[in-house]
Amino acid sequence: MSGAVRARRWAMRGLAATSGGVLAMAFPAADVWWLGWTGLVPLVLLCACAGSHREATWRSSSTAAGFFLTFFHWLLPYTGILALLVALVAGVVWVPFGLATHRLLRQPSAARVALAVLVLPSVWVTVEVLRSWAPLGGTWGVLGTSQWQVRPVLAVASLGGVWLLSFVLVAVNVGIATVVLPGAGRAARLCGGGLAVVAVALMFGYGLLRPEPAATNSVRVLGVQPGVVHDVDERFAAHLDLTRGAEGAGQDVVVWGQSSMQFDPARRPGAVARLREVAEAVGSDVLVNVDARAPDGRVRKTTRQYGADGLSGTYVKQRLVPFGEYVPMRPLLGELLRGTEIADEDRVPGDRLVLLWVGGVRAGPLISYESIFPDLRRELVRLGADVTVVQGSLTSFHGSWAQPQQASVEAIRAVESGRSAVLVQQSGTSAAFDARGRRLAWMPPDERGTFVVDVPVYEGTTPYVRWGDWVPVAAGSITAAGIVLVAARGLLRGRRFTARSPCSGPV
Repeated sequence: MSGAVRARRWAMRGLAATSGGVLAMAFPAADVWWLGWTGLVPLVLLCACAGSHREATWRSSSTAAGFFLTFFHWLLPYTGILALLVALVAGVVWVPFGLATHRLLRQPSAARVALAVLVLPSVWVTVEVLRSWAPLGGTWGVLGTSQWQVRPVLAVASLGGVWLLSFVLVAVNVGIATVVLPGAGRAARLCGGGLAVVAVALMFGYGLLRPEPAATNSVRVLGVQPGVVHDVDERFAAHLDLTRGAEGAGQDVVVWGQSSMQFDPARRPGAVARLREVAEAVGSDVLVNVDARAPDGRVRKTTRQYGADGLSGTYVKQRLVPFGEYVPMRPLLGELLRGTEIADEDRVPGDRLVLLWVGGVRAGPLISYESIFPDLRRELVRLGADVTVVQGSLTSFHGSWAQPQQASVEAIRAVESGRSAVLVQQSGTSAAFDARGRRLAWMPPDERGTFVVDVPVYEGTTPYVRWGDWVPVAAGSITAAGIVLVAARGLLRGRRFTARSPCSGPV
């Protein structure tokens, strides 16, 4: 291989990594949402034009590394040597998409383009679902969440969740890429462009024509956001003071953020008395969040509902943050964690969802990390939740992209579930959205104090709640069928298939 060819290949890989970083701008805080519709075009072109499967692997892994390292840049200072592991894992994530792109579009015909518009989004969604497994970090960076502010598009989440949003976005990206793909004939370009236009028209058409859900009631929520307060007692006092200062707001419930109490109030009778007093003073129950050692000696994160008569409801966080609240395979990874800010003790997860009665409605509580999982929201609605309430805190990542990213996901969860969603942060971006994804409240992390929001209550269920994850099931089936077909063809031919790339030169 000549030096010029080698240099060109590394230049293409660098371009791939850069394009991945650019795609990350589609998400908050940059919020360049339209990149969700076009940001994958460079990856599709680079992989289709790769001279081999090996080169397609390099380019797709470079794009993935560029994307995830940019998207999760706020995590890197806390991971230490594990940052190398993050980079390696990130590089593998999009390789299946890159290989499928190379195989389908290296000799682009109209039939192959039509197949690619179906298969490539299926591969993408399958990978997104697999990497969204809770121990791997959840649904952060799922492409569909980039559309949280585009309400006509967001409406599609009520049909198939964020997965359907991702599927359509990838299909449009693939269609646009084939319009400019070297080696594609007129029929292939027309097919790709036409399918992209149809996908956009169907998505916006559904969003614009979908009947608006009708609210049957409302509940007034008072959120308390004191900001970063490290001392345990001062944090508790700050929450109490802000709550008392909002007396007369007419709220049905007061919500504090995650870890608002880093001690067990049951072990401090004075604290329980103060909670009962403040609940009576403001005329509503208070949802606090306890991150403390229980009488059995183990640490749990719990939502607790206090009223004038004392404790009336409790929820224990089920899905814990990997490395933040527990460490997978701690005995094996222990030495690697030295010198990092990884959790030094595993918290104990809960085992069930609960509903809390607040202001005459049923609220489904979740705690921080749990907010990014659509299945929990669906299950709360099936249990009978009228609204969902998330207690969060991103103190460790104050001022980073993590804060608006978590808040933006609430818009997706609200539309998916057909229920208004409220997120109250101790330190972060607090927000509330109705079932249409319309923003009702937004309190950025540099603001301190309280906010009051009237949250609509809706009845009925969305298709996504009724049908569940039908999009990932369909995508996985299409992906599996493609793998079987490719394997069968390879066995029948009995030899390795080779073909000339549509792009000129050994790139």
